[in-house]
Amino acid sequence: MSFLIQSGEPAVLRPRRLFLGQSGLLLSGAAVALLAGRDALAAKEGAGGNDVRILNTALSAELEAIAAYQLGADSGLLQKPVKELALTFQGQHREHADTLAGAIKKLGGTPNKAKDKYDFPTATLKSQADVLRFAAKLEQGAVSAYLGAVPLFQNRDLSHAAASILGDEAMHWAILRNALGEPPVPSAFVS
Repeated sequence: MSFLIQSGEPAVLRPRRLFLGQSGLLLSGAAVALLAGRDALAAKEGAGGNDVRILNTALSAELEAIAAYQLGADSGLLQKPVKELALTFQGQHREHADTLAGAIKKLGGTPNKAKDKYDFPTATLKSQADVLRFAAKLEQGAVSAYLGAVPLFQNRDLSHAAASILGDEAMHWAILRNALGEPPVPSAFVS
């Protein structure tokens, strides 16, 4: 089954735009297990249903990331180049979400929708550094989610796409850490 969603896009870019996203919070082992869909329902749904559940969880996280970056952009706390970077990252998350929704439909699922409201820590966002720190935590959570999800897909094309997006999220995280004056790559291994 082909998951090439966006016609006219170079084939080398298509897998990169396919998978999973991130959450507003760092993901715990339980959240990664949820992404895996390791329960009786997943067993009943079969492999395709499990992949759809993982993709829908990712889609929900991407939609949350889009909203979070909008919050940062609208906060009035970001200097122009930082706001432009935030909007660039938001655009990449939007591309991920659009492609995820398409993949879910191709697998016969129904894509999740964005929430009307997200529970972001707005009271703690008082400076540009606060917004950057919040975004860095989002991206760190995305890295952890991708890392946990890569081996879980029955469809190996989805695993490849997840690994590709993992790289994108890791770059976001490194850039945000660097903007905060922190070492962009805090260790030799991602966990």
